Amino acid sequence: MTKPYPDPQLTAAGAIERARAAAPSLARPTIKERVAHLARLRSAILARREEIIDVVQADTRKSRSDILVSEIFGGLDVVLWCEKNAADALADEKVPTPLTMMGKKSLIAYEPLGVLLVISPWNYPFYQAIAPIALAIAAGDTVVYKPSEHTPLTGLIESLLEDASFAPNWVQIIYGDGAVGADLLAQGPDKVMFTGSTATGKKIMAAAAEQLIPVELELGGKDAMIVFDDVDIDRAVAGALWGGLTSTGQSCTSVERIYVQDGIYDVFVPALVAGAQAIKQVVDADGDGDIGGMVTEAQVRVVAEHIADAKAKGATVRTGADWDGSNPLIPPMVITDIPGDALIASAETFGPVLPVYRFTTEAEAIERANASDFGLTGSVWSKDLDRATRVARALRVGGVSINNVMATEATPALPFGGVGNSGMGRYKGVAGLRAFAHAKSMVIDKDSSVIEANWFPYTKEKHELFTQMMLAWFSDRADRLPRFALFGTKLENYSKKARR
Repeated sequence: MTKPYPDPQLTAAGAIERARAAAPSLARPTIKERVAHLARLRSAILARREEIIDVVQADTRKSRSDILVSEIFGGLDVVLWCEKNAADALADEKVPTPLTMMGKKSLIAYEPLGVLLVISPWNYPFYQAIAPIALAIAAGDTVVYKPSEHTPLTGLIESLLEDASFAPNWVQIIYGDGAVGADLLAQGPDKVMFTGSTATGKKIMAAAAEQLIPVELELGGKDAMIVFDDVDIDRAVAGALWGGLTSTGQSCTSVERIYVQDGIYDVFVPALVAGAQAIKQVVDADGDGDIGGMVTEAQVRVVAEHIADAKAKGATVRTGADWDGSNPLIPPMVITDIPGDALIASAETFGPVLPVYRFTTEAEAIERANASDFGLTGSVWSKDLDRATRVARALRVGGVSINNVMATEATPALPFGGVGNSGMGRYKGVAGLRAFAHAKSMVIDKDSSVIEANWFPYTKEKHELFTQMMLAWFSDRADRLPRFALFGTKLENYSKKARR
């Protein structure tokens, strides 16, 4: 559901220039002063939580509890993490200076990057606004934020930022479709963060490359859940239901492939079917509902195509088989007997669909889970934590939850991102916060009369002394340090006399 919003041709024109003009006023305050605005934002979100749920539900058809848990709680988690950790994460970092540069100090200074362009998706419109904005503000970057035209949350984010005393143009919300996003990118931000489909991510990367603009791309997923036969079946089933159906399956980290070991397959599947049939689906008014409906008609068509293709190729639809193929309240679907050439086996479905596969050995599970162009997150379930950890390390993904699901995404201290067609770069956590900063390397030396040994002039004598010092420093001899000191001192003394 969309609402009228300001003319993007008027608001988008010059947006990056306005953000760049405002950047010094955000870079000047200390990190402590910047995160004070985030504390006020957190208070505003808490105070207006019911209004936020109303607006998000109107645009997305989500259940109210889904919005509260995944969007508001998740967004607040990132904000609070920034408040508590940004100052330490972005403080000057002292690093070792080699003995060959004795007397000097080395450090990394984390400075504001400049203007960050954020282009967000329609599936988590509140969270995907608050999380990157909080990280960017903590890092000292101004933000130009373009929400999806399908879920604009018109006026909501601006109002919350106003409550938090954000200065004009620290964050600009620019409404519009993909053409508006392309226009903003053409204006030359200092970095672009895009969350969305792999196809669109490739287009953004190509356009950014023309101006050598760095990108953070958080794209699609086909996340695997590997369930070994020693698990508590009830808990694993509950995890699969939530991981596959939260936000009606419209999450890049949704469980889209469930691999169940032979020993429990015939017990696990009926339990999963019973659990799916018990899910309460309603666009509720009071929080008494598990999942709501699909956000866009286009995604309804994708799910319908995948289901029709799977049926045509012999798959068994165990729940939700009576769905008409067009109602946005797609019921939870458990599907088994899926052939390898079915669309649902490899393409991202992004809906409330739980495909289940049987496996026998650990090696087989790893091979099948890795046989995907995507690599966002995954999960491994086993009482044997050594085995679970071993398998987790073998998965080609950006994050793995062990005996849990979607937990890495829910942990704000962990960097988030994927490999392959799931994108590149990381955001959140220390690594993600620093990704929104400019890492400046610095070496600090005293002003003195000392002439560096490696400076001109080069002479035959200096060449020989440098060779001896190098051989001492990089050797494995027991006397390497005294020999290095001996030749280093000789080289330094010679360098004082060798100036032409």
